[in-house]
Amino acid sequence: MFEKYFSERIKNTPSSFIREILKVTQDPEIISFAGGLPNPISFPQEALKISMNRIADTYGAKIYQYSTTLGLDSLRQYIADRYNRIWGMDITIDNIIITTGSQQALDLIGKVFINDGDKVMVEKPSYLGLLQAFCMYKADFVQTKLNDDGLDIEDLKNTVKTYKPKAAYLIPNFQNPTGLTYTKENREKVFEVIKDEDMILIQDDPYGELRFEEGERIPYIGLNKSEKNLYLGSFSKIVTPGMRLGYIIGNSEIIKMLETAKQASDLHSNIFGQYLIADYLYNNDLDKHIEKIKTLYKKQAYTMVEAMEEFFPKDIKFTRPKGGMFTWVTLPEGMDVLKLFDKAIEKKVAFVPGHPFYVNPQKVNTLRLNYTNADAATIRTGIKRLADSIKEI
Repeated sequence: MFEKYFSERIKNTPSSFIREILKVTQDPEIISFAGGLPNPISFPQEALKISMNRIADTYGAKIYQYSTTLGLDSLRQYIADRYNRIWGMDITIDNIIITTGSQQALDLIGKVFINDGDKVMVEKPSYLGLLQAFCMYKADFVQTKLNDDGLDIEDLKNTVKTYKPKAAYLIPNFQNPTGLTYTKENREKVFEVIKDEDMILIQDDPYGELRFEEGERIPYIGLNKSEKNLYLGSFSKIVTPGMRLGYIIGNSEIIKMLETAKQASDLHSNIFGQYLIADYLYNNDLDKHIEKIKTLYKKQAYTMVEAMEEFFPKDIKFTRPKGGMFTWVTLPEGMDVLKLFDKAIEKKVAFVPGHPFYVNPQKVNTLRLNYTNADAATIRTGIKRLADSIKEI
C-alpha cells in the first residue's frame, strides 16, 4: 500500500538479520549463540548505582537537560587521556565526538563521506551493521579476503588498484564476525599498501580491550601516521551496552563535519548516560574491571572451543579466539547453512548464518557463534545440540 511513498534509500537497505533472529530466540528454551551480547554478570551495577546517586546530587537538573552535540567535555577528556596514555596519541577533546553507540558512528560517517556509488572496501566477511548502515547511502562495496593473520595483502593490492575505494572499513582486533586479529606485521603491510591512497581509513575497535590471551596491545594501522584515520570505540562491551555510548576519534576538521551530521540526526546522545559513564570512569578502576570481564570471557571461549573439538565432526573448521566475543565456523563445501539453521532451531539452539556478513552472498557455508552470554554448562549443551544438527543434515 505504501510502497510508492518509500524512498529508494530505505528500499535499498535490508533489515538487520540478527535483529530478526533475536525475535526467534525469545523462546526461553532456545540456547542462543546469535546475539553479540555482553554477559550481564560483567555489568558494574552497584558502582553504577552509586554513580547515579552522585550525579543526581552533584549536577541536579543538568543531567536531564539538553546538551552539546559533541558530548560531555569530561567524558571526551577521559577518552583523550586514555588513548594518549595507551597509544601515545596526541589528541584533545576537539578530536572526539560522542555517539549513540558505534552504530550511530557508522551512520554519521556514511552521511559525511558516502555519495551514491562510492566504493567502500570492507573485509570478507565484514560486520553486518556496517553493511546495513552504508547501504543506506548506496555505497558500492568491494571485499578483500581475510587470512588468519589479517588482510590478504595481494588481494588488498588488487582491490586498491582496481577500485580506488574512497573509504575502507576494518576491524583489526577480534574481528566481527570471525574473531580474528591482524598481526603487527600484517598491519604494517596494510599501511604500506594504502598510505599513499586517497582513502579514509575507518578502524572499528569495540573489542580491543577484551584480549584474554597473553600478548601486547597491537598498534592500530598507521597509528599517528595519517590524518585520514578514524577510530571508533565504545563503552558497550566494557561497561554497559544499555547506555548506547560510543565515540569517534579523528581529525578536528572531520569531527566538525560529523558534529553537523549529528545535529541533524539527534542533537546529542543521552546526556544522563554520559554523566553516569563519566562519573563511573573517574571513580573506579576501569582496567581492573576489564580484567574481570576478560577472565570470564576466556573461560567461556575455551569452553566453547573444547565443546566443538569434542562434539563437532572433524571436517568442521572454526577459529580459536584470543579475545573478543565470537568464533567463526566453516562447514564442508556444499553444506547449506540455512538448512542447518532451521534444524538447529528445531533442536532449540540458534546461531547467525554467514550470509549477512558478505556482499552479494551466493553459497555460504559459514556461521558465527557468540560465547559471552551463556554459562559453561549452557555452552556445552548448546554446542552438543548444534553438533547433532550438523550430523543430521
